[in-house]
Amino acid sequence: MKHLALAVGAALAVSAVASTAAVASPTRATTPGAVYFGYKGSGVEVTTHQGGLSKLSVGGGGFIAQFAAAPGGGKVAWIDGKGRLHVKTATGDRVVAANAAYGGPCLTPTWSADGKRIAYVTKGNATRATVALVGENGGRPVVAGRTAGVCHLAWSADGRTLAGYAGDTRGVYLLNTASHVSTKVPGIRLANHVDSVSPKGDRVVVHAIGANDPGGDGSWPLSYTPSLYDTRTGKKITIPVRGTLIGARFLSDGTLVVRVKGRSANTWVVLDPDTYKVSQRVPEIGQAKNLGLLSVIG
Repeated sequence: MKHLALAVGAALAVSAVASTAAVASPTRATTPGAVYFGYKGSGVEVTTHQGGLSKLSVGGGGFIAQFAAAPGGGKVAWIDGKGRLHVKTATGDRVVAANAAYGGPCLTPTWSADGKRIAYVTKGNATRATVALVGENGGRPVVAGRTAGVCHLAWSADGRTLAGYAGDTRGVYLLNTASHVSTKVPGIRLANHVDSVSPKGDRVVVHAIGANDPGGDGSWPLSYTPSLYDTRTGKKITIPVRGTLIGARFLSDGTLVVRVKGRSANTWVVLDPDTYKVSQRVPEIGQAKNLGLLSVIG
């Protein structure tokens, strides 16, 4: 969507005239819904803001922060110390697969755009690990393919591309779920976070690092400096946003939401999916200032 439409439970009415004006002079809109997270004790607390605030906590059982929240909130996938993949909701916690890789916080699962399937790395010691897909209620996992990009998996909205960075941070890889072929993205030498991938897999948001930068422990970051790359050419694409950037995320229609640090609250700068020009500036809720942004609901 070229404009974030959901505003705390009510749709923003945006006419064609207003849409055109917004591109020329970015408007401030009411904060739509979002999913955030924070580390709490030995676990993770996921907060969904949609009208009000609701929270889900996961942890225990050897949990090392291998988790992923569903795009619409309300569900959290997580992996315990026995390699069991769980789905937790407000009504309970259920094991949906028993063969997940365990041992590093970077081996996080990811949800499909519709929140009905989960992709996760399976057990094994090979350099190129197997990624499997399973339904939110369990069932027989389906193999998506093998890839070296096993860390911080991100799934494109069309369902065809899984992106992840290598465990040694040496590059980002794309796994085609139809052909089961994995390819390395050119141009990205080192990265320690993949945040999201565009709907067709032709763009990816990462945290690129230099040779002398620390690789980190693999935990999902609360904030990071985003870089945008063309996955076919390896070209780095300039993000036309000023300020201290602390994240960026693709929506299911290709809109890019850039998170900018603020004093009392952060701001989302919304980029048009066709032109990458600024179309809106949206104030984030103050309660989320020190939380990590996992998805935008709108």
